[in-house]
Amino acid sequence: MHPITVTVGSVTRELPTVQVGAVKRVPLVEFLGDSEFTKAAAEAMLPLLDPQAEIMLTVVTNALPLVHELSDRSGLPYVVVRKKRRTYMQDPMIQDVPSMSLGVNETLWLDARHADRLKGKRVLIVQDVVASGGTGAALARLAERAGGQVAGYLAAFHYGGRERTFELKTLQELPSTQD
Repeated sequence: MHPITVTVGSVTRELPTVQVGAVKRVPLVEFLGDSEFTKAAAEAMLPLLDPQAEIMLTVVTNALPLVHELSDRSGLPYVVVRKKRRTYMQDPMIQDVPSMSLGVNETLWLDARHADRLKGKRVLIVQDVVASGGTGAALARLAERAGGQVAGYLAAFHYGGRERTFELKTLQELPSTQD
């Protein structure tokens, strides 16, 4: 399968397509290790930030450099949810999430001290790529359980042709194709 070309600002990348499930291929977006692409995406996403948001919430791993760049540019702090429990976590909140991209369920872990930072705040859910919306919905449930209010959902990219239960702001739609 041929790569998909995306341009964000003045930065163009050829995204390889990878097999997801039995019949679909999707472009692989990688912000880790690509600071030029990450910075371009963060800069382009700034106008999409909800002005009422007080804090951002994301999940490791690929979205982390993107959210960090957004934080640097906007001044909004952020909290990170992990996909594995760490030994230092005290009384973590956990949330199961079905994952389209991996084809298996995952568990998200939010340390209680980080959950406290969400309490009473308008929380912007930020992701690198949204497929079905399952991870975004799980992040929203964590934010609400921590006492936060979801201000909105933002992602650099989303895969087309999928219905979601929430309104999502993104830079671009990425195609998914049959093999």
